[in-house]
Amino acid sequence: MSNDVEWTVSFSNKAKKQLKKMNIQLQHIVKTLQVSLEKFGPIQTEWSHFSVLDKKKGIYHCWLKCGRPVFVAVWQIIDKKVHVIDITYVGTHEGAPY
Repeated sequence: MSNDVEWTVSFSNKAKKQLKKMNIQLQHIVKTLQVSLEKFGPIQTEWSHFSVLDKKKGIYHCWLKCGRPVFVAVWQIIDKKVHVIDITYVGTHEGAPY
């Protein structure tokens, strides 16, 4: 994806609720991911365990925190032309939508 254009990153209602329940350290990690997505787009190879979940639908994920439990984030490209990404899930690996 293009690195010269900033992306708009939003949170789904579910992800907003999940984020509020996280401790402050994890909230900072999610904010860092959000800034990275805004600046560099959906391809985040520098994040731990980054992978494509569904290439056709533009769904990606990465680990936010290793250990027990593992915390992950899932995001989806909403519009490639106007550069919009929606973070759809932040939480434990066990509850992730995949």
